[in-house]
Amino acid sequence: MDPLELLGQPVRLRIVHALRGGRTLTTSQLCARIPDVSKATVYRHIELLAAGGILEVAEERRVRGAVERLYRLRQDRATIDAGTAESLTPEDHRRGFAVAMAALLAEFNAYLDKEHADPAADLVGYRQHAVWLSREELLELITQMRRAILPVLDNSPAPGRTQYLISPIQFPIEQPSADPD
Repeated sequence: MDPLELLGQPVRLRIVHALRGGRTLTTSQLCARIPDVSKATVYRHIELLAAGGILEVAEERRVRGAVERLYRLRQDRATIDAGTAESLTPEDHRRGFAVAMAALLAEFNAYLDKEHADPAADLVGYRQHAVWLSREELLELITQMRRAILPVLDNSPAPGRTQYLISPIQFPIEQPSADPD
């Protein structure tokens, strides 16, 4: 299975999110991180991600006679490269967007289902803004967002840090007109 197909499934995408930042987690820890999905389903998707090279075994240890594996994300395999992205059809984009939104919705619902969820205190945001941009302005906006996000992408878990899911999305909702009126 290629990375596009492997990452094109909401549960697998959530597993990838859980392992970002250099984390190593066991299957049990991943099941606890994604409690709204059955353990059998999480196990099956971990196996697929490992077989496809997206995850690797970081460590194995004996626990009560069984072998427990800690998995880590292979950053180099967990992305869609520019060449692949450029070759996607509109239907590929439709499926990819649906998967991203399904994973986002599942993560948000799982957050809200937690006993101590506090959207105000946690600075939860989901605003949408319709803005008018030229291609150059859009490219500059994308560059600025990347500059803001790139330095923190490799942050690892640490005391006082909470993992946030940030999903910048942009697409035109109107075509440019020749007459600005």
